[in-house]
Amino acid sequence: MSAPGEPTKPGLERISATEAAFRALTAMIRGDEYEIGDRLPSELALAGEFGVSRSVVREALHACATLGLTETRTGSGTFVVRKSPSSQLVFGEFSAQDLIEARQHIEVPTAGYAAERHTPAQLANLRRILAALDTAKDLHAWVALDGELHVAIAEASRNPVFISVVTSTREALDIQSEFLNVTQARQQASNIEHAQIVDAIASGSPTKAREAMAEHVGQVALAVQKVAAASY
Repeated sequence: MSAPGEPTKPGLERISATEAAFRALTAMIRGDEYEIGDRLPSELALAGEFGVSRSVVREALHACATLGLTETRTGSGTFVVRKSPSSQLVFGEFSAQDLIEARQHIEVPTAGYAAERHTPAQLANLRRILAALDTAKDLHAWVALDGELHVAIAEASRNPVFISVVTSTREALDIQSEFLNVTQARQQASNIEHAQIVDAIASGSPTKAREAMAEHVGQVALAVQKVAAASY
């Protein structure tokens, strides 16, 4: 695997520094050097070992915690709590499966209503968020914009129930979004899918909007399943 920032040779997989750090961490945890209950090196030490920034290591550690591999204790450090990932991914208060099921029945019809009911100002706001997503370099900034877009789509539906539900689930979905970008590099694909959703809403076709949102939610579900099935 190429070190973060190094040119990638033809035929080799190109991955981000965060994903490279995540893979290195999971290999470290699954190896023989650390047992359950052992404390991992500090973020600073890991950053030096992997040749990345502390923020990259922090994001990779968050992903490991989501998989149930590690636990960070304030003032004590990060400890190994499992040698293999948990079979059930949980984001905030909800399981990944619960989020996927709910989005299919909430965000898909919401997109359809947004196509029928959006105002010119709401469409302009969706375009603004899309442009910001395309240029976002920082993962946390991108995740925040991702959530902002989905809430804006709900607002364009002009249904207060959909707006409330979509808004209330964003905390968990933001955690999921960050996790999938660390482990599956979903950012570029999501940008394309988001653009397709907004284009469908702009067309005024509720059918196209529902189909575009269903495709996006389906791709997220596939990414979650890929993580769950992976042998880290």
